[in-house]
Amino acid sequence: MPPELIAVLIAVSDDRPMVLTLDGGRLLPSGPLEAGHRSLQTGLRLWVEHQTGHALGHVEQLYTFADAPVDGGPDERRVMISYLALTRIRRGERGWRGWYEYFPWEDQTAPEGRDLVVRIAGLLEEWAGRAPSAARQEARRQRVALTFGLEGLGWDDELVLQRYELLWEAGLVPESAPPGEAVLPGIGMARDERRVLATAMARLRAKIRYRPVIYELMPDSFTLLHLQRTVEAVAGQPMHKQNFRRLVAQQGLIEETGEVAPDTRGRPARLFRFRREVIGARRIAGSKLPLARAV
Repeated sequence: MPPELIAVLIAVSDDRPMVLTLDGGRLLPSGPLEAGHRSLQTGLRLWVEHQTGHALGHVEQLYTFADAPVDGGPDERRVMISYLALTRIRRGERGWRGWYEYFPWEDQTAPEGRDLVVRIAGLLEEWAGRAPSAARQEARRQRVALTFGLEGLGWDDELVLQRYELLWEAGLVPESAPPGEAVLPGIGMARDERRVLATAMARLRAKIRYRPVIYELMPDSFTLLHLQRTVEAVAGQPMHKQNFRRLVAQQGLIEETGEVAPDTRGRPARLFRFRREVIGARRIAGSKLPLARAV
């Protein structure tokens, strides 16, 4: 079976990170790898733009995934070369879904997400207790604590894939649960698609810490509050308002447009834009955003 390209297209709409899906949300856009392009990334850009009409901003390769064959020999294994791509949603487009519909426990800005982690911790404690030996039980408990930030270890927003794979191993998600067994909330996907999405989420969460790729997800002008909410939505964690604004100002990534946001209550909010001449340099030098839990 020839390799496929699979694209995780991410945008932000109404402070919600979104992913473009097909087949009622069960699949990510994918297509065959074709010869004739000077690079895989060029091929992906052309293919995505042709299939979806989306011009892509930041694009980077994730990993190569290989689905285990259901029937037949190794020739039936599905090999997927995955890519993360950032874009913007056009009005009236279909197929976009919030990524927390797939991973509701990843939204630690919402009480529902935090409550779900408490529920997950109880279910995984039961799973750990079913290990065949005391040593295996303890190893499972340590893995659960590290992955879900329990026992004072703290939540690591980049461990999206590790958390999903642990829940898969415990049989708590639709893709791995025995028939008729209850599963955690969250839309299931076909084949390895949810693993690919989890990988893309983790990569983007890591990326915004040291590269200013968040500007690809923002409109041409925005308020500081809008920028903070977008970063919080992607990271799934709240941030301290003053620390966020101080760090953004120190890095010189944005500048005022001289205009104010329409339809704001109270004091008009100033509009900002990214300084394009800084973005290129920051892609090399890096940037840092204050992704710490608010206190």
